Amino acid sequence: MAKLVAVTACPTGIAHTVMAAEALRRTAALMGHGIAVETQGSNGVQTPLSAADIAAADAVILATDIAVDDSRFAGKPILRTSTAAAIRDTKSVIGNALGHAPGAQPETAASQPTPKPTPTAVRSPGLLVAITACPTGIAHTFMAAEALKQAAQAKGYRIKVETQGSVGAKNALTEEEIAEAEAVIIGADTHVATDRFAGKRLLKTSVGEALKQPARVIDEALALPAPTSTGGAATGSAAAPAYADAVSGAKARPKEVPSGPYKHLLTGVSFMLPLVVAGGLIIALSFVFGIEAFKEPGTLPAALMQIGGEAAFGLMVPVLAGYIAYSIADRPGLAPGFIGGMLAAKIGAGFLGGIVAGFLAGYIARWLRDTIRLPQNLEGLKPVLIIPLLGTLAVGLLMIYVIGTPVAAIMNGLTAFLQGMTGANAVALGALLGAMMALDMGGPVNKAAYTFAVGLLASSTYTPMAAVMAAGMTPPLGLALATMVVPSRFTMQEREAGKAAGVLGLAFITEGAIPFAAKDPLRVIPAAMAGSAVAGALSMWFGCGLRAPHGGVFVLAIPNAVSPLGPYVLAIVAGTIVTTLGLMILKRRIEADPTAAPTLGSAAPTPTSPAPSGAGR
Repeated sequence: MAKLVAVTACPTGIAHTVMAAEALRRTAALMGHGIAVETQGSNGVQTPLSAADIAAADAVILATDIAVDDSRFAGKPILRTSTAAAIRDTKSVIGNALGHAPGAQPETAASQPTPKPTPTAVRSPGLLVAITACPTGIAHTFMAAEALKQAAQAKGYRIKVETQGSVGAKNALTEEEIAEAEAVIIGADTHVATDRFAGKRLLKTSVGEALKQPARVIDEALALPAPTSTGGAATGSAAAPAYADAVSGAKARPKEVPSGPYKHLLTGVSFMLPLVVAGGLIIALSFVFGIEAFKEPGTLPAALMQIGGEAAFGLMVPVLAGYIAYSIADRPGLAPGFIGGMLAAKIGAGFLGGIVAGFLAGYIARWLRDTIRLPQNLEGLKPVLIIPLLGTLAVGLLMIYVIGTPVAAIMNGLTAFLQGMTGANAVALGALLGAMMALDMGGPVNKAAYTFAVGLLASSTYTPMAAVMAAGMTPPLGLALATMVVPSRFTMQEREAGKAAGVLGLAFITEGAIPFAAKDPLRVIPAAMAGSAVAGALSMWFGCGLRAPHGGVFVLAIPNAVSPLGPYVLAIVAGTIVTTLGLMILKRRIEADPTAAPTLGSAAPTPTSPAPSGAGR
């Protein structure tokens, strides 16, 4: 009789966790083996394994759909599988685990004894390191990190993922971990410095690819040629480590996704957002004392308007331009980018001028950096003197004499058009923005609508922002309501996930609907788009304005952050109901045992099964 230990865990830690544990206990007993099973989930660790259990075990089974710590099982044969496999094919799972256990006899006919398997050394799992980052650094950043962890675990690798989000870098990689790593994965939609990974296999991809196809991303990273001992450093997106071809020895660039204008724009937006949030809410606080109270010098409302309106909003466009340039040319682009953005703000070109200035500054600075050649002892002058001077002169003169005036005219015309929108035009714009928010739920189309609305805040145009936030809240709220109203259309796992989706929806985290959309896109996405279009259209029709670009219902509690408040809440409720009704019509009743349905966030996510959302936008 063999002795086994196992750990089961699924995202919610309820249905599949418990069912897998029970299946392993029952089947092991029927096969004549002893097993101790620990369950991990939202309610903590149940029936924890003791040190004695682990020491006596011939093999370890990790039937998990989320990452778990396996360091305590060092030196033990480990079989990694999913909770679904442990439930449906339990006997094979146990048999496979026993096949790696020295001294354990596989199940055979009594009359045909089999030889004892030869003990084999257990290979220490290799280490991968990764960085994930999205423009706001909330939802996709952490969802991609979780997906990479699960996929690496399924492949037998350890992984350390650094997340670069709105609160800075978390779980930061150490020099020792980078040195040990077999490959580096950068899953980011914003600029990430890569100079510390010199001499390593380095794969650059988008955060969306890391989320939706983490297994393929890991395979591509590991398939890169081994680096040479003299591989160069990768600096931003301009230089990359050199790699030796396995056969010819020729050097090649690492595989990466081209970092085009979209990625540079999102980098600028990600650094601008904190200023927009802080400035918008502080301006709203000044209105608590009266809409025109800030006009009285020396008063608290005047001070609040000075902080939010003059300082925070005054920095929005320069920061946008500066970090677009930084994404293109790294640090040499910062000075011309900030100065070009400040000029754009002064001449009234708004966020459109800031975008133009940022791209001009970035590409000019990069061209200067790559073109100018100086003696080695004078190279230090380029980033601190030559590039800032020449780049700023070029961008400044172009903005003042060539580009600034036409862009300012376009911006003024757009602002006047949007502020004067009423009736059918406003409803159509709101419906379009709403549908875009729900189409890919945090993807490029969603971010395009969001960026458009955020940029208009600098021009005191608040209605598109209100429509975008209302539309972004309704998909997860509608799904949460649907799981309660028509539970027969959803699996047990989906019903549990619906509770989390409701909380995410209240916080304006559209990505809470992604697990549902990934599993059933042809029914969920149309229903979500319909509800979001209704929410956006009603918000524009009511003339609702929002002064802060994030926060969901938590912003609604701040006086004058949203106005008018009642109709805005009505727009969100209407969009949620429409989404729910769409799901009731389109989703089919589940006839099979819901516990046998595939889980959300499996151990090896695929393009149609991304990891569950664990964080915000």
